Amino acid sequence: MGAPSALKLGGERATISTMLSSKPIWIPDAATIAAANLTRYREWLLRERDFDLADYRALHRWSIEDLPAFWESLFAFCDLRHHDHWQTPLASREMPGARWFPGCTLNYAENIFAKRHDGHPMLLYADEGSTLHSLSWADAARQVAALAACLRELGVRRGDRVVAYLPNIPEAVIALLATSSIGAIWSSCAPEFGSQSVLERFQQIEPKLLLAVPEYRYNGQRYDRRDALARLQAQLPTLEHTILIRGNKGETRGASSYATLGWEEALSRGQGAALEFAALPFDHPLWVLFSSGTTGKPKPIVQGHGGITLEHAKATIFHNDLRPGDRFFWYTSTGWMMWNYLVGGLFAGATIILYDGSPTQPDLGALFQLAERSGMNYLGSSAAFLGACMKAGLRPNQRYDLSQLRALGATGSPLSADGYDWFYGEFAPNLTLEPLSGGTDLCTAFIGGARTEPLYRGEMQGASLGADIRAYDEAGRAVSDEVGELVIAQPMPSMPLYFWNDPDGERYRASYFERYDGVWRHGDWLRITPRGGCVIYGRSDSTINRQGFRMGTSEIYRVVEAFAEVQDSLIIDLELLGRASFTPLFLVLQPGQALDDELQSRIRAALREQISPRHVPDAILTIDEVPYTLSGKKMEVPIRKILLGMPLAEAANPGAMRNPESLDFFERYAEELATHES
Repeated sequence: MGAPSALKLGGERATISTMLSSKPIWIPDAATIAAANLTRYREWLLRERDFDLADYRALHRWSIEDLPAFWESLFAFCDLRHHDHWQTPLASREMPGARWFPGCTLNYAENIFAKRHDGHPMLLYADEGSTLHSLSWADAARQVAALAACLRELGVRRGDRVVAYLPNIPEAVIALLATSSIGAIWSSCAPEFGSQSVLERFQQIEPKLLLAVPEYRYNGQRYDRRDALARLQAQLPTLEHTILIRGNKGETRGASSYATLGWEEALSRGQGAALEFAALPFDHPLWVLFSSGTTGKPKPIVQGHGGITLEHAKATIFHNDLRPGDRFFWYTSTGWMMWNYLVGGLFAGATIILYDGSPTQPDLGALFQLAERSGMNYLGSSAAFLGACMKAGLRPNQRYDLSQLRALGATGSPLSADGYDWFYGEFAPNLTLEPLSGGTDLCTAFIGGARTEPLYRGEMQGASLGADIRAYDEAGRAVSDEVGELVIAQPMPSMPLYFWNDPDGERYRASYFERYDGVWRHGDWLRITPRGGCVIYGRSDSTINRQGFRMGTSEIYRVVEAFAEVQDSLIIDLELLGRASFTPLFLVLQPGQALDDELQSRIRAALREQISPRHVPDAILTIDEVPYTLSGKKMEVPIRKILLGMPLAEAANPGAMRNPESLDFFERYAEELATHES
């Protein structure tokens, strides 16, 4: 899909120029289809349930037409453990408030250890420049049992909150599993989060115990976190204990340092304990994830043991097509839901691979070098990372041995059609490319891959099983081959149980159900193609609205960032400035490049031709950096608020940003705009 699509949302109908690829860019061969878990599942349904489903489209249709039968089948096919049986798979379909598997008891950590296979490691781990380390299932079981015993000794009980200020290291996985094994509730932030940003999250959920590191390393530099840790200890009034990892008690500076244990001391307290798992209700809270928190306090999203167990087993087995013994990697941090999703790869019996460091240290080949060293089968990254590799002219398969790779995933933002071309033309013509879309809100990808289906340029292969994904117009009608609001029309088990400290559910309902009653509005622009593929056009709350014609920002970025001179870009549509619309385009140029009249003319001409004359920016300016959240999303909405005059402190949360210094330019530019308007 190379051409733009205008958004038809009220008023005059905008013409949609589809220009879909008529031929797939990748077609699975017979061996790939035969070996796919989706094929095994369809064969199992025919044999065990007498359901004859001819292909993925038929399978998906059944999965949303008979939600109870589909989700119930996962217990048997994925061999998931439970204790007390359910009364019915789906007692209430109401959203919000769907009731899944009432009466069922189970445990997230127990289901992970049920996949234990001592013939391969539980996880592999590396940081910048280090050798590859492994952790066996046996060692992991001993550590989880010991830490769980220590937590119980320290007074951590079912429902208590255990929080982590940790990098992507094995101890974080051990701590998550120990916490969930006893029925306590987990939450984590990466150590690059500022202390205020961490407090805004953790103070909401009143933790009893904190796990933390005194320092971390990134991009070849060491960062001291002892002052941040001291502030957390001092300003989390419910905190009773801290477990310090890769440090000792003398390294803490907080008033609560007397209650600090070292990691090894904590494990020694529970040495020899048996591995035990609390049998918990299906909807018992597992963890609290937080929204990005770029404006206002981050939303504390509570998800349950049962819903996450079912969803992550489904997603990693069916859509990522992981098999026992596979080596599964996603570049992430503990502050992004993809870390939780990566741990979910254990439900498939895979070995997960952790990397703590920069993906560009010492250069852009770092992750591909890790793939070679680890024998990686699935490499997960972001569309932004792949875009950087493409612009750098990287050809990883010519530099590294990637013969074990079967697939590469991309998420975080829409992958440009040019990214598909680079992948299959310059990188890996025989691999599966799997662009995904989902979110923290459900801790999964609900649009993604199907290993048995062809892939078309610029499209994701389609909605995931059990996900009733639709595009709605403003009147709440489903549209086909038109851009509309992405909605989920029926419940999914990993939808939030509730938001913490939202007893009447008002904040939860306002976040997803205010626009369409009883239907989840996700906040993205989506087009579903006639063949069932999906194209995401960016966030619906950052749309470019020009003379009634609306455009998702990703389409504009696709055109602008195709220029060799451009490294990154940000476009903002400003209204309420005495104009119908004022749209500045901000560019980060490649080193040595300048924004001269000739480059500006070429960019404007490309946007006029490939998007529309209405979407040519009113001004083009250069900046040093595009503001990004810690999870790698462009901060379009906060920047729009700043440029419309909102004080920076109200519009954006620097502690939730990767590069807070980038806000300085926009604060100055907002003053210039205000002066000009006055």
